[in-house]
Amino acid sequence: MVVPPWYELPPSGYGGIELICAALVDALCLRGHEVTVFGAGQRTGTAARFVSTVGEPQFERLGEAMPEALHAARVSRLLADTQFDVIHDHSLSGPLTAGHSSAPTVVTVHGPADGELGDYYAALGEHIHPVAISDSQRRQRPELRWAATIHNAIDPTQFVAAHTGDGPVIWLARFSPDKGPDLAIQACREAGLPLVLAGKCNEMSERRYLDDVIRPMLGDDVELVVNGDRTTTNRLLTEARCLIMPIRWHEPFGMVMIEAMASGTPVVALRRGSVPEIVRHGITGWICDEPAELSGALHRVGELDPDECVSHARSAFGAQRMARRYERVYRQAMINSRRPRRGTRRQTALVPTRVLSAIGDRHGAIS
Repeated sequence: MVVPPWYELPPSGYGGIELICAALVDALCLRGHEVTVFGAGQRTGTAARFVSTVGEPQFERLGEAMPEALHAARVSRLLADTQFDVIHDHSLSGPLTAGHSSAPTVVTVHGPADGELGDYYAALGEHIHPVAISDSQRRQRPELRWAATIHNAIDPTQFVAAHTGDGPVIWLARFSPDKGPDLAIQACREAGLPLVLAGKCNEMSERRYLDDVIRPMLGDDVELVVNGDRTTTNRLLTEARCLIMPIRWHEPFGMVMIEAMASGTPVVALRRGSVPEIVRHGITGWICDEPAELSGALHRVGELDPDECVSHARSAFGAQRMARRYERVYRQAMINSRRPRRGTRRQTALVPTRVLSAIGDRHGAIS
């Protein structure tokens, strides 16, 4: 598993990709695979073997190109001295080296597949086996050579299902207009409900948006929590009346929704991106078509059963299910790697020895 160089596994605070990767690694290890994680920092909290490319996580430089590029170069050099059945890469720069690897490279596409990111994966062509994280994401770029659609998942044991329903509404995301914290404030004010804004704010664009747009909107009815650690955000999710997800973009997945449901907390969200794939309308949350509908939906969350939220999160988005689906992708990638690529001579088949899970916020071909 090749993970991005920003956070350790599992993340102590923000880090949706890292949360997914940690859950996947441990699930694969439980299923009998030898997993090696290539990442940043001094340790891993997973059951995998850990190889570090840099002593300190690079989260303070999140958004810069060089930490990713250096990480990818070091991973490529380390991989040249070892043999694995599969490389599973969750980083952005790492797939650039896939054409030089002896093992097939499975790539989970964690961002929106339209625009330049989709162009990037299309340019890599047969060198990678891309996996979509939602049908919505996949529809943005249907011509990509998708290996499968596999929803992200969590380790449900990491969440306490103790929802009470009488707390404030919570918004939990990075501070970006795409995530709609301003819409969350407006909806809660219209509903007369208190709100907790708990967000990631490390990058310059996030700090600027928080200072210029959100802070002037704050009042006594809004509590601000910036860069809360994992213990804090999990507690806030459990104590909340509901999670509000007023996104303005086609969210490829949205880990916070399954984190909330795993805590027994229902979701109120706008119908954008992957939301209809994750939230069961009228059972684990309310899906609204327009922002004006949010305030009314906030008052209806008491009609929803917290146990249904927990059951849905565990059955549809549990780590073991995700691991089984990735196993099928790994096996198919290994079979395909034994076939000569167009314009190349047939190569010696790779002898299976062990699975490498390369790690760094389903349906389809995998069922």
